[in-house]
Amino acid sequence: MARIGERISLKVLHEKSFGLYLDGGDLGEVLLPHREVPRSAILGGELEVFLYTDSEDRPVATLLPPKVIPGHFARLKCLAITDVGAFLDWGLPKDLFVPFREQKIRMEVGKFYMVYALLDEHSERILATTRLARHLDLTPHSFRAGQKVDLIIYGKTDLGYKAIINHSHSGLIFANDVFQPLNPGESMVGYIAGIRDDGKIDLSLHAPGRFRVDDLETQILTELSARGGFWSLGDHSSADEINDELAVSKRTFKQATGALFRKQKITIEKNGIRLV
Repeated sequence: MARIGERISLKVLHEKSFGLYLDGGDLGEVLLPHREVPRSAILGGELEVFLYTDSEDRPVATLLPPKVIPGHFARLKCLAITDVGAFLDWGLPKDLFVPFREQKIRMEVGKFYMVYALLDEHSERILATTRLARHLDLTPHSFRAGQKVDLIIYGKTDLGYKAIINHSHSGLIFANDVFQPLNPGESMVGYIAGIRDDGKIDLSLHAPGRFRVDDLETQILTELSARGGFWSLGDHSSADEINDELAVSKRTFKQATGALFRKQKITIEKNGIRLV
């Protein structure tokens, strides 16, 4: 069944001068505006579209991918402020509405904000809110230590960076585990570093234990090949220099080079490492 806020394949029913009408099931006939009709469209065929509502709250289809869908978080730019709320750029012809009641702080035109998109139960319109905490950690999680997850940075504290995990829960990346600047809205792959007794989740940007060292070994070998077989990075290098080059701690670097030496893939010299 077709629903507002989802991507779905719909059958082409008939054509008018202003676009194609698609079979939206319980939503009725849904218009795909003429400006978006592909040359390959045929009557009776199907088109994969995203469903939302137009300025008159009628269901409408688009081939364009939105920057956020209901149930997900994203960082979007504020385009306009009216007497009812703000409007954000989410990549579709009709901007995404944020009512004043859903603004934790008043939005300003030209600025970017982390928001959560949702389908309003009363109006059947897609809205956004900056009140993120209301939509995080609502269900018990089943994450396990070492699990690979998708992260979105959404805040910073004295301890580190707050991140959204798989669009459902929140966690913390400790500052001493971060070797590059992180910005709100930035997406990346991370790992569950641990789960505390109170249920709070610690995160890491690096694969845990042996997996992390394995990845680093491959990275070092690739870099050595690109440098002609020798790299002036080694035990003599400072922690800052190693961090700048590989974004890891000196201890992790030494674990990786030690493993490569034992595998007889490199030699460790006074002024660097050399590919065997």
